[in-house]
Amino acid sequence: MRRRPHQRRSRTHVAAVTTEMIKELREETGAGVMDAKRALEEAGGDKAKAKQILRERGIAAAAKRQDRETSNGVVDAYIHAGGRIGVLVEVNCETDFVANTEEFRQLARNIAMQVAAMNPQVVSADDPERAKFEGPDEEVVLLAQPFIRDAGKTIKDLVQDAIARTGENIRIRRFVRYELGR
Repeated sequence: MRRRPHQRRSRTHVAAVTTEMIKELREETGAGVMDAKRALEEAGGDKAKAKQILRERGIAAAAKRQDRETSNGVVDAYIHAGGRIGVLVEVNCETDFVANTEEFRQLARNIAMQVAAMNPQVVSADDPERAKFEGPDEEVVLLAQPFIRDAGKTIKDLVQDAIARTGENIRIRRFVRYELGR
């Protein structure tokens, strides 16, 4: 039996990815250990590029989960401005396990605060009610609005990030906003 000479694969130089870098990226993004490590390796150790890679992968994963049924979730209430504005929002997910996590409840709270502050009229641009309201999507459509705590993200981005972290489909089903005197 003849042995073939060992063939070596050519490797491009990859910046050393430390456990500290992986830990920091995980804390900032909620990504898994191996996902964070692969993203950092692919980005050559650049944390900003790694975040973008994880974000793109999360968006792709969210698109795959889009058709899954969301029959669990929470209804969250938020009262603002000394009781002058109140909001109820229903946010759905696939399992009660995710619905009971602090992260999911915080997402629902952030969405309720967004509705209180920005007064959107419909959840999404393809809502049949959208035609009744004049104005750009950024004012009328909840998912298109810039997030009040981070103007670099929309509410849709916020939901997609949660989908990427939880591994489940998440939907904002409905909301209602009450304002004293209106």
